[in-house]
Amino acid sequence: MNNPSIGTPEQLRDPNYTPPLGKAIPLGIQHVLAMFVSNVTPAIIVAGAAGFGFGSNSPDFPNMIYMIQMSMLLAGVATLLQTVGMGPVGARLPIVQGTSFAFIPIMIPAVAGAGVAGMAGLMTGVIIGGIFHFFIGFFIGRIRHALPPLVTGLIVLMIGLALIKVGIEYAAGGVPLKGKPEFGSLENWSVALVVIVVTLLLKFFTRGMLSVAAVLLGLVTGYLYALLLGKVSFVAVGNASWFTLPEPFKFGWEINWAIIIGMCFMAVVSAIETVGDVSGITKGGAGRQATDKEISGATFADGLGTAFAGIFGGLPNTSFSQNVGLVSMTGVMSRHVVTMGAIFLILCGLVPKFGAVVASMPIMVLGGGVIIMFGMVTAAGVSMLSDVKWNRRNMVIFAISLSVGLGLQLAPDALQHLPATLKILMTSGLLPAATIAIVLNLALPVELD
Repeated sequence: MNNPSIGTPEQLRDPNYTPPLGKAIPLGIQHVLAMFVSNVTPAIIVAGAAGFGFGSNSPDFPNMIYMIQMSMLLAGVATLLQTVGMGPVGARLPIVQGTSFAFIPIMIPAVAGAGVAGMAGLMTGVIIGGIFHFFIGFFIGRIRHALPPLVTGLIVLMIGLALIKVGIEYAAGGVPLKGKPEFGSLENWSVALVVIVVTLLLKFFTRGMLSVAAVLLGLVTGYLYALLLGKVSFVAVGNASWFTLPEPFKFGWEINWAIIIGMCFMAVVSAIETVGDVSGITKGGAGRQATDKEISGATFADGLGTAFAGIFGGLPNTSFSQNVGLVSMTGVMSRHVVTMGAIFLILCGLVPKFGAVVASMPIMVLGGGVIIMFGMVTAAGVSMLSDVKWNRRNMVIFAISLSVGLGLQLAPDALQHLPATLKILMTSGLLPAATIAIVLNLALPVELD
């Protein structure tokens, strides 16, 4: 979709071209709208799992607002690393960075019920995992063969399956209401359904920015509906300040080997995802293959952005695939457009009241949004698996990996005699499924029929 008012076809395919400011700023904000909900949701989920999130009545609730704030600020910083670059760091392409869903199945069991005290081990793991991720950039090209669509598709499918339960619990009222009559009430479900219906209507019956921002607008509609039902409290918004700076090591430093191992493993998965996103952007926006320099630079920025996030109390960052589709749709390859969006994210992250408004969203509203988003993660995994040649060898690899991974998710008590660190790693289901798939894919002969 080439628009002469933005630039010539040749200019639009050039990452270094800057469109007129009046066009560049709205296009940059559109990139932010496309990733906004997905970017702040992991912080809300992790805080809820730790016990100081929605409905917990915890005095530590402001820490969730801080984590939301850091999600925005550090996504902006990590995006600048990609678009502007710093030496070998950064692809210098229109890549949008944000908080990754992929790490949630590892983080939830690691912090479950631990409160703010559990954040020290988590943030330490994020920092070390980010550093490990950075070094993957030196040899990313050599490990791509070990992760064909069979393995990556299975991993993405497992991530989605691990998250779907969270969406349903949120829509029903969240963990704090479990065991109470209010859990699963029709009123709670009506809020989630409003979000789902409005999102679907906007996504499939409108065009342009309304369609791109369908999930965000669905959440706003659900928020207004919940407000009419008296389910929204603005106390936290009133107490939040207008401006604050991030605090390094706010949650402390603590070595937790289960989290560190999990973060390093998922860094490999995230790096491969970024390779796909870089390739998708150059193919869809410029009609060419990504260079080795762009792929390694993007991986360096991924890791460095994640390490920065851990230092200041944020969660792991990765490239956002939905923005790859947005580049293809708009036909605008300019990295400076995404830079505008990154600056907007940074400004939002410096204003705690903005994070407090997000945190005032009732959990049922978020539930409607994440049911769609987590379902899309699962669907993305199925789509990747559609590229697999389903012979007997690949079916056996998939069957065993899925059975073990999903089985351990559904029956975590089966591992009650394992040491605590190993139990956390195994009960996510993700690590054992991915490990089995990678090992079998490398070990079994390709010609097995």
